[in-house]
Amino acid sequence: MKISAVIITYNEEKNISTCLDSLKSIADEILVIDSYSTDKTEQICSKYDLKFVKNKFEGHIQQKNYGVSLASYNYILSIDADEVMSSELIKSVLKIKKESNPGKAYNYNRLNKYCGKWIKYGGWYPDAKIRIWNKDHGQWGGENPHDTVILKGDEKVKKLKGDLLHYSVIDLESRMNTMNNFTSISAEEKYKKGVKVSIFGALMRAMFRFFKTYIIKLGFMDGKIGLIIAINTSYYVFIKYSKLWFMNNEVNKENKK
Repeated sequence: MKISAVIITYNEEKNISTCLDSLKSIADEILVIDSYSTDKTEQICSKYDLKFVKNKFEGHIQQKNYGVSLASYNYILSIDADEVMSSELIKSVLKIKKESNPGKAYNYNRLNKYCGKWIKYGGWYPDAKIRIWNKDHGQWGGENPHDTVILKGDEKVKKLKGDLLHYSVIDLESRMNTMNNFTSISAEEKYKKGVKVSIFGALMRAMFRFFKTYIIKLGFMDGKIGLIIAINTSYYVFIKYSKLWFMNNEVNKENKK
């Protein structure tokens, strides 16, 4: 079992070296698909034994599938630049690489760090993701920017021990910038699919998301950060559907002219 690790990047000079270091013992090939970074991402990657490919970004799903298409080996390990394989997870991967009949797909838990705190509640953990799979049996799908691996058949997904450490939010400023970008992408995807929503509907979705994150999913157990996450998550939902409403409303105005 040989593994091609695929990473998509854009201005990841702060994260990429730690991510790459965690792959050294488990990846037989590392592919970095870069969206023409303007920082030192390429310079840092040049110090590692990997393939660095520049490709125009047309969406998270498209970019990741492009990386998979360039992989030399059938087994793909997908990881983001702000993620790191834990030592226990590395041991699990090394173990399955020795198996004579490996599974078609594997998932493992992702542990997210938010403004310096590891988050265990609010639906943020275990946050299991399929991140290792045989590319003949699946590909990236879902809805941008929230991509997911879609298996072609009724394949059994095996669980690996260990956490994928995700340094998702360094500070609120960077989080707000990401939210603005992601809500625009998500609203555009829903608009293309003909999804309609009212402003009242956007508000109700946001309120339910807060209740679900903070109460149902026990977000309050993460203390003050848990409250901040619940508020930000509901804000994300409201802005996403508000942008969708504006898109549809502008189109309606044009159609009436």
